[in-house]
Amino acid sequence: AAAQAAAGGTLPAKVFFEVGKSAIPADGLNAIATAADSLKAGTGKVDITGYTDKSGNAAQNAELAKERAKAVREALEKAGIARDRINMRPPVEITGGQNDNEARRVEINIGV
Repeated sequence: AAAQAAAGGTLPAKVFFEVGKSAIPADGLNAIATAADSLKAGTGKVDITGYTDKSGNAAQNAELAKERAKAVREALEKAGIARDRINMRPPVEITGGQNDNEARRVEINIGV
């Protein structure tokens, strides 16, 4: 929570993806950079969870959600966040959200 307060409440953050893609779009890179700056202000852990929309089959969606989360983890690492501070968390429901655009995301949250 200290990291969040220090960064003006930039966490949780969301990185949105295009349909069927795991490449981080430019606005997603900005969200990750802001989250990384917030995390640099503290020493706590961060949780990353990937989601997909309801299109496609369940096995492919699970893999896509995982690949999106890995891409965000790698971007955080490149931004200077140590891997041991990053927890990969599986979602309770892979196809998260009522809106498909909102569902295609990775969430970056203060670690538990």
